[in-house]
Amino acid sequence: MRESATSTGYLVVLAHTVEPDGPWDGQAVTDSGFAAGFGPAVSVVTALLTLWFVKAEWARRCWFALAAAPAAAAVLRLTLLAPTL
Repeated sequence: MRESATSTGYLVVLAHTVEPDGPWDGQAVTDSGFAAGFGPAVSVVTALLTLWFVKAEWARRCWFALAAAPAAAAVLRLTLLAPTL
């Protein structure tokens, strides 16, 4: 469960740190969008794993925050904080 959250966190941090160098740097915008778009997908996997652990009573419900926080940050990067050229 932590490994999936770590990879989600890495993708979201990568999406937030990539900024275009100028109007010619479309590759940076594309890479940021890919990382921010792939982050919620990995968060869904984390949420499903968390649901499984909660249903089995191996973990408490507070672990859902582990999947929700990076997903929210990635969605923010895709919408309000998206880089522009």
